[in-house]
Amino acid sequence: MAKIIISREGTVEQQVQLSKERMSLGRHRHNDIVLGHPSVSGEHAVIVTILDDSFLEDLHSTNGTFVNGHRIGKHFLQNNDLIKIAKFQVQFVADGIRPLAAAAAAVAEPLLAQIAVLNGNNAGKQMELSKPLTTLRPGVQVVVINRGHDAYTIAHVEGERAPLLNGAAVGKQPVRLQHGDVIDLSGTHMAFRLVGMD
Repeated sequence: MAKIIISREGTVEQQVQLSKERMSLGRHRHNDIVLGHPSVSGEHAVIVTILDDSFLEDLHSTNGTFVNGHRIGKHFLQNNDLIKIAKFQVQFVADGIRPLAAAAAAVAEPLLAQIAVLNGNNAGKQMELSKPLTTLRPGVQVVVINRGHDAYTIAHVEGERAPLLNGAAVGKQPVRLQHGDVIDLSGTHMAFRLVGMD
Protein backbone atom coordinates (compact mmCIF):
# COMPACT_ATOMS: atom_id res chain seq x y z
CA MET A 1 0.00 0.00 0.00
CA ALA A 2 1.37 3.42 -0.96
CA LYS A 3 1.98 6.01 1.74
CA ILE A 4 2.95 9.63 2.18
CA ILE A 5 5.55 11.03 4.59
CA ILE A 6 4.70 14.55 5.74
CA SER A 7 7.46 16.81 7.06
CA ARG A 8 7.80 20.45 8.00
CA GLU A 9 11.17 22.20 8.21
CA GLY A 10 12.99 18.87 7.87
CA THR A 11 11.08 17.14 10.69
CA VAL A 12 8.75 14.25 9.88
CA GLU A 13 5.33 14.98 11.40
CA GLN A 14 3.28 12.02 10.18
CA GLN A 15 3.25 9.00 7.88
CA VAL A 16 -0.10 8.10 6.34
CA GLN A 17 -1.03 4.92 4.48
CA LEU A 18 -3.22 5.66 1.45
CA SER A 19 -5.80 3.15 2.66
CA LYS A 20 -8.88 4.76 1.05
CA GLU A 21 -9.68 5.38 -2.61
CA ARG A 22 -10.05 9.11 -1.94
CA MET A 23 -8.08 10.92 0.76
CA SER A 24 -8.39 14.68 1.21
CA LEU A 25 -5.67 17.01 2.49
CA GLY A 26 -6.38 20.41 4.00
CA ARG A 27 -6.54 22.67 7.03
CA HIS A 28 -10.11 21.80 8.13
CA ARG A 29 -10.54 18.93 10.59
CA HIS A 30 -12.91 16.91 8.41
CA ASN A 31 -10.07 16.13 5.95
CA ASP A 32 -8.51 12.66 6.01
CA ILE A 33 -5.10 14.31 6.40
CA VAL A 34 -5.10 17.58 8.37
CA LEU A 35 -2.29 20.06 7.59
CA GLY A 36 -2.53 22.66 10.33
CA HIS A 37 -1.16 25.89 8.85
CA PRO A 38 -2.96 29.13 7.84
CA SER A 39 -1.51 29.07 4.29
CA VAL A 40 -3.09 25.64 3.63
CA SER A 41 -6.59 25.90 2.14
CA GLY A 42 -9.52 24.38 4.06
CA GLU A 43 -9.80 21.69 1.38
CA HIS A 44 -6.47 21.90 -0.41
CA ALA A 45 -5.94 18.72 -2.43
CA VAL A 46 -7.02 15.10 -2.78
CA ILE A 47 -5.17 11.85 -3.53
CA VAL A 48 -7.21 9.29 -5.45
CA THR A 49 -5.84 5.72 -5.55
CA ILE A 50 -7.17 3.19 -8.05
CA LEU A 51 -5.53 -0.24 -7.83
CA ASP A 52 -1.76 0.54 -7.89
CA ASP A 53 -2.08 4.08 -9.30
CA SER A 54 -2.39 7.27 -7.26
CA PHE A 55 -3.32 10.70 -8.58
CA LEU A 56 -2.92 14.03 -6.79
CA GLU A 57 -5.43 16.78 -7.60
CA ASP A 58 -5.35 20.38 -6.41
CA LEU A 59 -8.80 21.55 -5.27
CA HIS A 60 -8.42 25.14 -6.55
CA SER A 61 -6.36 26.00 -3.45
CA THR A 62 -5.28 29.59 -2.83
CA ASN A 63 -1.52 28.93 -2.69
CA GLY A 64 -1.33 25.95 -5.03
CA THR A 65 0.03 22.41 -4.89
CA PHE A 66 3.51 21.68 -6.26
CA VAL A 67 5.13 18.39 -7.31
CA ASN A 68 8.92 18.36 -7.77
CA GLY A 69 8.85 22.15 -7.98
CA HIS A 70 6.06 22.46 -10.58
CA ARG A 71 2.55 23.76 -9.81
CA ILE A 72 0.00 21.11 -10.74
CA GLY A 73 -3.72 20.76 -11.31
CA LYS A 74 -3.73 16.97 -11.53
CA HIS A 75 -0.67 14.74 -11.36
CA PHE A 76 -0.01 11.01 -11.68
CA LEU A 77 2.18 10.24 -8.65
CA GLN A 78 5.45 8.36 -9.07
CA ASN A 79 7.57 6.82 -6.33
CA ASN A 80 9.53 9.48 -4.36
CA ASP A 81 7.63 12.44 -5.86
CA LEU A 82 8.02 15.48 -3.59
CA ILE A 83 4.78 17.37 -3.01
CA LYS A 84 4.89 20.88 -1.51
CA ILE A 85 1.77 22.29 0.16
CA ALA A 86 2.49 25.60 1.93
CA LYS A 87 5.13 24.83 4.61
CA PHE A 88 4.72 21.05 4.25
CA GLN A 89 6.92 18.66 2.25
CA VAL A 90 5.06 15.46 1.37
CA GLN A 91 6.99 12.49 -0.03
CA PHE A 92 4.95 9.92 -1.98
CA VAL A 93 6.21 6.36 -1.48
CA ALA A 94 4.76 3.78 -3.89
CA ASP A 95 4.19 0.21 -2.78
CA GLY A 96 5.66 -1.38 -5.88
CA ILE A 97 8.17 -3.45 -3.90
CA ARG A 98 7.67 -7.11 -4.75
CA PRO A 99 8.15 -9.74 -2.00
CA LEU A 100 11.62 -10.80 -3.25
CA ALA A 101 12.81 -7.18 -3.42
CA ALA A 102 11.36 -6.53 0.03
CA ALA A 103 13.30 -9.49 1.45
CA ALA A 104 16.51 -8.25 -0.16
CA ALA A 105 15.86 -4.73 1.13
CA ALA A 106 15.36 -6.06 4.65
CA VAL A 107 18.80 -7.68 4.55
CA ALA A 108 20.66 -4.72 3.00
CA GLU A 109 21.52 -1.88 5.35
CA PRO A 110 20.25 1.51 4.17
CA LEU A 111 22.90 3.98 3.08
CA LEU A 112 24.06 6.54 5.63
CA ALA A 113 25.49 9.88 4.58
CA GLN A 114 26.45 13.26 5.95
CA ILE A 115 27.04 16.82 4.81
CA ALA A 116 30.28 18.57 5.84
CA VAL A 117 30.58 22.37 5.65
CA LEU A 118 33.80 23.32 3.86
CA ASN A 119 33.96 27.13 4.28
CA GLY A 120 32.62 30.11 6.24
CA ASN A 121 31.80 30.39 9.95
CA ASN A 122 30.51 26.81 10.14
CA ALA A 123 33.50 25.19 8.37
CA GLY A 124 34.16 21.72 9.75
CA LYS A 125 30.60 21.18 10.97
CA GLN A 126 28.96 17.92 9.94
CA MET A 127 25.31 16.94 9.74
CA GLU A 128 24.02 13.37 9.50
CA LEU A 129 21.43 12.83 6.74
CA SER A 130 19.36 10.37 8.75
CA LYS A 131 15.85 11.70 8.02
CA PRO A 132 13.80 10.84 4.90
CA LEU A 133 13.98 14.54 3.95
CA THR A 134 16.56 17.12 5.01
CA THR A 135 16.01 20.78 4.15
CA LEU A 136 19.02 23.08 3.74
CA ARG A 137 18.29 26.81 3.70
CA PRO A 138 21.31 29.13 3.88
CA GLY A 139 20.05 32.60 2.93
CA VAL A 140 17.24 32.57 0.38
CA GLN A 141 18.10 29.30 -1.35
CA VAL A 142 16.28 26.16 -0.21
CA VAL A 143 17.17 22.62 -1.26
CA VAL A 144 15.85 19.27 -0.11
CA ILE A 145 17.98 16.13 0.21
CA ASN A 146 15.86 12.98 -0.03
CA ARG A 147 17.13 9.78 1.57
CA GLY A 148 16.15 6.63 -0.29
CA HIS A 149 17.14 3.09 0.66
CA ASP A 150 20.01 2.94 -1.84
CA ALA A 151 20.55 6.55 -2.92
CA TYR A 152 20.31 10.20 -1.90
CA THR A 153 18.95 12.90 -4.22
CA ILE A 154 18.99 16.70 -4.09
CA ALA A 155 16.45 19.14 -5.57
CA HIS A 156 16.12 22.93 -5.63
CA VAL A 157 12.89 24.00 -3.88
CA GLU A 158 12.98 27.79 -3.39
CA GLY A 159 15.09 30.82 -4.32
CA GLU A 160 15.81 32.57 -7.61
CA ARG A 161 19.42 31.42 -7.99
CA ALA A 162 19.90 27.71 -8.52
CA PRO A 163 22.30 25.97 -6.14
CA LEU A 164 25.33 24.33 -7.72
CA LEU A 165 26.38 20.68 -7.60
CA ASN A 166 30.03 20.28 -8.66
CA GLY A 167 29.66 23.63 -10.47
CA ALA A 168 26.48 22.73 -12.39
CA ALA A 169 23.07 24.22 -11.57
CA VAL A 170 20.59 21.99 -9.71
CA GLY A 171 16.99 22.20 -10.94
CA LYS A 172 13.63 21.19 -9.52
CA GLN A 173 14.05 17.57 -10.64
CA PRO A 174 15.90 15.44 -8.05
CA VAL A 175 19.56 14.68 -8.92
CA ARG A 176 21.33 11.65 -7.47
CA LEU A 177 24.19 12.51 -5.13
CA GLN A 178 27.54 10.74 -5.32
CA HIS A 179 30.18 10.39 -2.59
CA GLY A 180 32.41 13.49 -2.62
CA ASP A 181 29.98 15.79 -4.46
CA VAL A 182 30.30 19.48 -3.55
CA ILE A 183 27.12 21.51 -3.09
CA ASP A 184 27.31 25.33 -3.34
CA LEU A 185 24.40 27.09 -1.59
CA SER A 186 24.67 30.89 -1.75
CA GLY A 187 28.46 30.61 -1.48
CA THR A 188 28.44 28.03 1.32
CA HIS A 189 30.26 24.92 0.11
CA MET A 190 29.30 21.53 1.52
CA ALA A 191 30.62 18.06 0.75
CA PHE A 192 28.28 15.08 0.48
CA ARG A 193 29.87 11.97 1.97
CA LEU A 194 28.65 8.41 2.29
CA VAL A 195 29.53 7.05 5.73
CA GLY A 196 32.18 4.33 5.57
CA MET A 197 33.50 5.32 2.12
CA ASP A 198 36.57 7.21 3.37
